[in-house]
Order: sequence, then C-alpha cells, then structure tokens
Amino acid sequence: MADLKVNLLGIELDNPVIPASGTFGYGYEFSELYDINVLGTFSFKGTTKEPRFGNPTPRIAECTAGMINAVGLQNPGVHKVIEEELPKLKKCFNKKVMANVSGFSIEDYAYTCELLDKQEQVGWLEVNVSCPNVHGGGMSFGTNPEMASKVTEAVKKVTNKPVIIKLSPNVTDIVSIAKACESAGADGISLINTMLGMRIDLARRTPVIKNVKGGFSGSAIFPVAVRMVYEVASAVNVPVIGMGGVSSAEDVIEMMLAGATAVEVGAQNLINPYACRDIINDLPRVMEKYKINSLKEIIKGVRV
Repeated sequence: MADLKVNLLGIELDNPVIPASGTFGYGYEFSELYDINVLGTFSFKGTTKEPRFGNPTPRIAECTAGMINAVGLQNPGVHKVIEEELPKLKKCFNKKVMANVSGFSIEDYAYTCELLDKQEQVGWLEVNVSCPNVHGGGMSFGTNPEMASKVTEAVKKVTNKPVIIKLSPNVTDIVSIAKACESAGADGISLINTMLGMRIDLARRTPVIKNVKGGFSGSAIFPVAVRMVYEVASAVNVPVIGMGGVSSAEDVIEMMLAGATAVEVGAQNLINPYACRDIINDLPRVMEKYKINSLKEIIKGVRV
C-alpha cells in the first residue's frame, strides 16, 4: 500500500498536498464541496495586522496557461481572523492549519505572528516576505537577504511554532535569501510565490489590471518553480515546501524529487475547486506507476 505520509517540522501529514494561501480562503468555503480533512493541511488567506480591502478592480487577468492577480492581500485583519474565521474553520477541519502572514513593516510581521502563534489550531506560521517595505521605499522584504533575515529574526523572537519563510521568485539570487533566512532561524522555506506579470487590453490600450502589474501564477511557471526549489533545497538544511504551477499528482512527485517535503497547490484551486482532493486521490496510482512505495523516500531524490 502506498505510503503518502510526510513529516513537516514535527507534525505528520497524511499526505504532502497543501492548498496555497490566497486560493483556499479560510477553508470552510471548500468544506461545502468535500471533506477538507483529506488534505495534508492548508495555508489560509494571507493575514495582516489591520483589515485590508485590497486593490481596486479589475484585479484579475487571464493569460496562457495561467493568470495574473493583484488582489492586494484583502483580509479582515488578524483580530477578526482569530475571533471569527478560526472558530468557523474549527467546525470543519480537525487538523493543524498553516497561518500565512503578511506585513508592511517588521513590527507588523512580529505583531501578527505573535497573536497567531498563540492559536491552538495553528501548526505552522508561513511568513510571506514578498510584501512592500513601507519604511524602506516600497521594496519587497524578500528581495534583500538582510531584510528577509530581519523579518525572520523578529518573528522568531515572539513565536514558538515552526516559522516557514515564503520567498518571492522575483530576485536574481533566491538561494542567498533562503540561506539568510535559515541563518536567522527559519525552520523551513516555502517557494515560489507568484512571478511578476502584466497584460494589456489591445482595444483600450491600457493595462488589463488596474494595478498595472500583478502576480503571475499557473502551470506556465511550474518549470521555474521546480528549478528554484531544487536550488534552495540543495543549499539549505531545513525543509522546503514547493509550489508554483502544480496541477497534478505527477507535479507533486516532481517537486518532491527536486527537494520539497510538502507541496502547495495554488491557481489550480481557482480552476477546479476539487483539484487538491483529486491530486491526493491520484497519488497512489502515480506512485505505483513509478515504483514509489513511500513519498518520504523520494524527497530530494533527483539524479544529476
């Protein structure tokens, strides 16, 4: 019988499949479609210190083999998440959940993480360093090893649960940033976040998205994600969570061979709300096809 179990920073998952933040809400919406307890876990909607309405519309654009979004971290703020969203989630999900955290200053990150760290439902903190640093000219925290390191250090000082730093691919050297986060105490690394993209309306001759540019995701970015996961997993000694264009059980296996301990599925959830369930159900077939008995055995198993 195929063994789908993996261990993610001390917590055993029934399988490595994790819906990515921003594509699965707070879970209970999907629980109306199927039993979401089949998931390894999921990363809930990116949460900030204060409520955010998000960017002006239109903020979604379709493109070949993917999509561009500039939602702008719309969320009710950490206090509402704790008071309202997590209690609703508890009614339909009996596993530990991954809390995704965003911020616009180091203080924002520390404040939000400290509150979510105290929640019994939260198993891991996934810290998105792709946000603009409002005190540093708007440059993303994740584009600079020193800034990514400072965020990691600040969060680690106020938390006890595993901290996973989520990296942006919009850099020239993602390995140096991953290593800086590891040196600062990160327990794990997740990657890649969306790439930067843009579409133009030919008739109007204006950008399709009001924000002009947005995050490009979908199956088109999968090869880039595999390459970056491989590079980072080869350079750090902490677990890596791979994501970026994953849409099938075969993709999950490929990510794990590149070095991922677990795999997040993002844009595919917006195309097919049953995507993660279907991928999990298909994993035993793909494992049998490639003579894999246990997923734990194939992590970083690519031959070069």
